[in-house]
Amino acid sequence: MSETTDDSTPSQFGRLLFAGGLALLAVRNLTNLDGRIAYADAKGVPFAETLVPASSGLLLGGSIGIGFWKSPKLSAASIATFFAGVTPVMHDFWAVDSESRDEELTSFLQNLTLLGAAIAFFRRASRK
Repeated sequence: MSETTDDSTPSQFGRLLFAGGLALLAVRNLTNLDGRIAYADAKGVPFAETLVPASSGLLLGGSIGIGFWKSPKLSAASIATFFAGVTPVMHDFWAVDSESRDEELTSFLQNLTLLGAAIAFFRRASRK
C-alpha cells in the first residue's frame, strides 16, 4: 500500500482495518440482539429494543462507507454518533463496582480512541 498525500483518500489498508473491525463488531451486535438488548436494559438505556439495533445499524453502515470511502462524511459521522452515544452509557466505569471498573475503563478508553479515529476520518472527508 502506498503512502497517501493530503489530497488523496486515507490509506486503504488503514480504512479497511478500521472499517473491518467495526463491521464485525456491528454484526456481532446484530446477531446477538437479545443479549445486547438485555445488557442495555441493565444499564438503564431507554427504548433498548429499538436503540440497540438502530445504533448497531449506524455502526455497520458507517463502517461499510468508510471501507469503500463512499459518503465518507456521513459514514464517519454515523460511527462517531454510535461511539458518542454508546461509550458514556455502556462503559460508565465511574459508576460500577471496583471489580468491574478496570474492564469498563478499558472499554471506555478503546471506544474513545475509535471515536477519535472517526472524527479524524470525518475531518479528512471534509477536505476539498
